[in-house]
Amino acid sequence: MDLMQFFDMILHVDKTLGILLAQYGVYVYAVLFAIVFCETGLVVLFFFPGDTLLFIAGAACATGQLDPWILMALLITAAVTGNTVNYWIGEAIGQRVFTHNYRWLNKDALHRTHEFFEKHGGKTIILARFVPVVRTFAPFVAGVSDMTHARFQLYNFTGAFLWVVSLVTAGYFFGNLPIVRDNLTIIVMIGVGAAVIPLALGGLYKFSRKMLSR
Repeated sequence: MDLMQFFDMILHVDKTLGILLAQYGVYVYAVLFAIVFCETGLVVLFFFPGDTLLFIAGAACATGQLDPWILMALLITAAVTGNTVNYWIGEAIGQRVFTHNYRWLNKDALHRTHEFFEKHGGKTIILARFVPVVRTFAPFVAGVSDMTHARFQLYNFTGAFLWVVSLVTAGYFFGNLPIVRDNLTIIVMIGVGAAVIPLALGGLYKFSRKMLSR
């Protein structure tokens, strides 16, 4: 298997996890760790399938192919360390990120995440875990914004724990149902929507209160 084939398997992990398990056996834990670490730790890999991976891995736990406790411990660690590396990169670059043209950086996603961060503050690190793309840029923006390391790590661990445990558990109980497997993309989108809608309503509520107080 060449690198491009392996990369394609990662991007379509909902269909290829069984192949990865067959080819790599116990080493698939390292593969899953690397995927989660890269998605959360490297802003250029924001398109990696984090939510889908956790859900499908949970389904594999239900069939005995993976151990749920080992899986969750490893993936929480991957999510925390990935976010920490991303935070350090943002801290090192600082405000230059908004004035320099970095070709490797998606500026639109960066600005959207910065607006999200300005609105929700430190809670962004927790809430963004459930929002693709935003979760990759959130720790980077936290580093740029000079959030203290201790405060960041509190939100970082809390978000990683909730994200991994909730999606792996959901996959464990529902991932092997035919209707779920056949409509996985829609199911994941509904899950993301369930996370985003309360944020939007909360922002609308705060905005309306500000307008009424004028």
